[in-house]
Amino acid sequence: MASPSLPPSVPSQTAAAAARFARIPSSVSLKSTSSSFKIPHGQQQQGQLENLHLVSLSKQGKLKEARDFLKQMDEAGVLVNPHSYESLLEACGKMASLSDGRLIHRRLGNPSRYLENCVLKMYCACESFRDAEKLFDEMLEKDVASWGILISGYSQKGRFKEAFRLCTRMIELGIGLNSTVFTNLLKSLSDPSVLEIGEQLHSLVIRTGLSTNVSVITAISNMYVKCRQLQRAKLVFDQMVEPNAVAWTGLMMGYTRAGKQKDALALFIRMLKEGVEMDQFVFSITLKGCSGLEYLNLGRQIHGYIVKLGLESDVSVGTPVVDLYIKCSCFDSARRAFKRISEPNDASWSAIITGYCQIGEFEKSLQIFRSLRLKDMAMNSFIYTSIIQACSALADYNMGAQAHADAIKRGLVSYVHGESAMITFYSKCGRLDYANQAFESIDEPDTVAWTAIICGHAYHGNASEALKLFRRMQSSTARPNEITFIGVLTACSHSGLVTEAKLYLDSMSREYGVDPTIDHYDCMVDAYARAGLLQEAYELVKNMPFEPDAMSWKCLLGGCWIHRNLELGEIAAENLLQLDPDDTAGYILMFNLYGSHGKWDEAARVRSVMGARKLKKELSCSWITVKGKVHRFVVGDKHHPRTDDIYRKLKELNCSVTDVESIHLTEEDVSFGLPERKQLLMEHSERLAIAFGLISIPNNVPIVIFKNLRACKHCHDFAKHVSMVTGRRITIRDSCRFHHFHLGKCSCDDYW
Repeated sequence: MASPSLPPSVPSQTAAAAARFARIPSSVSLKSTSSSFKIPHGQQQQGQLENLHLVSLSKQGKLKEARDFLKQMDEAGVLVNPHSYESLLEACGKMASLSDGRLIHRRLGNPSRYLENCVLKMYCACESFRDAEKLFDEMLEKDVASWGILISGYSQKGRFKEAFRLCTRMIELGIGLNSTVFTNLLKSLSDPSVLEIGEQLHSLVIRTGLSTNVSVITAISNMYVKCRQLQRAKLVFDQMVEPNAVAWTGLMMGYTRAGKQKDALALFIRMLKEGVEMDQFVFSITLKGCSGLEYLNLGRQIHGYIVKLGLESDVSVGTPVVDLYIKCSCFDSARRAFKRISEPNDASWSAIITGYCQIGEFEKSLQIFRSLRLKDMAMNSFIYTSIIQACSALADYNMGAQAHADAIKRGLVSYVHGESAMITFYSKCGRLDYANQAFESIDEPDTVAWTAIICGHAYHGNASEALKLFRRMQSSTARPNEITFIGVLTACSHSGLVTEAKLYLDSMSREYGVDPTIDHYDCMVDAYARAGLLQEAYELVKNMPFEPDAMSWKCLLGGCWIHRNLELGEIAAENLLQLDPDDTAGYILMFNLYGSHGKWDEAARVRSVMGARKLKKELSCSWITVKGKVHRFVVGDKHHPRTDDIYRKLKELNCSVTDVESIHLTEEDVSFGLPERKQLLMEHSERLAIAFGLISIPNNVPIVIFKNLRACKHCHDFAKHVSMVTGRRITIRDSCRFHHFHLGKCSCDDYW
């Protein structure tokens, strides 16, 4: 989109300052200390300080104190002025305190018409329409405002029959319906179910000659927007001679909510060209349109315009700027924009927390969250959803459980994404029981929730349960999507269900209208390869309707290593390393495959290429939580306070490997030579974590360990051995899946 030409100047933004009375001390007392006390005549006439204090109490919502103070004023003979009564009645309406409102009404005696209208407004706000109608009928001099208040009161509560009855009475009595009445009526029509009423009002506006009134015609346009009739709204808008800012923003908001961001931005360009005065709301809507379309260049220009106007510190403008940059993956710009917001609100914090999660700085997002909780600042459901997702990524069970409890306490569990995030969180933290509870607590799970629980069981190796859940999903109103089938195919792949995987892949498009992607075919290649059907896997890689990616060849290579097929392994490795020459796993698999065939010269060349390319794998790390504290270990770690106890426990288990040729290269010891690997095998990070768990966690509590890389075969066998000799339950989550060990067996049945 071409960048708009910016106007040379903009009208200054002004705001009226509201009077504040909160500083008047509540301890003011008019009680006399003796029976002879008399108020000076001037004070009895004016009572300015007392009335100011009464207004202050009203504005603070302290109605009980206001009642007590009224008694003191009566005893002291100080008159209550009309402005004080107006404030009191307004407070009663806002707080829906009908009893206090009736008390004030009784005190008025013979009020002015203005105060009668204030009482009428209070009764409508308290939804006491019987009192409102009674007062209305008793009013000797009703003005148009009186009619408008009652009509507006009924319409705001959706009681359109009563509102139109009053409109009909006005017409019969020859009282003209003014713009205020129409505007209040139209504002109350906020969804498509009342479109017919809106159309009747539009017709009545035309008949009464108010179709040129800016406020009325703006209300009509906005009514059509809220009723999702954008074409009609645009038609009304185009008939306006000079649309005001409310009309422009109303139509822009309608387009944005309907997903028609381009139309919203086109209106913004028109506003620029026509020199329409803009406010913060206009910029907010426009930036949301840019975010939805990821129009970074246009968004930057608008941001520059905002800076020129001096509005960047305004939270209503600054927050959409932050959101724009985050959605366009420009986090540094987002961070700078966030720092310029003078008073960030919950939406601002939510945006920046989401940004930190997107770039993988999960610890930083948790740090911000802790700070917000410490300061008892306002939160929203999006913040909690992001925090739960961060805890999922970090497998931080304690923090995630606290955030979940806090969200429930505050009533901020999002029913759109929050519940599904909880399912994923508990699954990734090894608490599939809690994940099931979170899922079963949802009345009508949507596609995201079904997908989360299916994937949870798939990655825990519970293929039968994952497929059972998928069949339940088929009987519900939710429809599976691409990610759902990734979970289903993964469950089949990790459990050797090759025939079932092929049936699900073939049925995706035909039965569910979901077109398979390269990821689904890679899952099928993986299923064939794990099951030893290497030729079928190879044929699928060559003949699938996509160009094979690195993962396609890696799945085949993994199968070749499992089943020791060197010929196909060389083909897979050659193609994999052409597509991704820096994939450390590819080199490791080939090194081990050559070693398993006794081809040490070829294995040495693979090792040499890795060294020449200076490949560095992410440092392996395993961690375990004990008594709320996370303990991290790396290979050969000797920095833990209980290092001596940990290594003593490892020695007790006596699981050292004596056959050097059986020691394969792993991702943890890629930087070491063969002689060193034999010793380091005993010191792999998950072994250290297991040993620490054995000496730190009670016997009746499972040991749960997380690892950032895939577990090697030796440590997998070690965990099985430990579970057998100690009788302990051990769960390890590596980068691919969960392994649950008990009595010498793993939930994967060594099919991993």
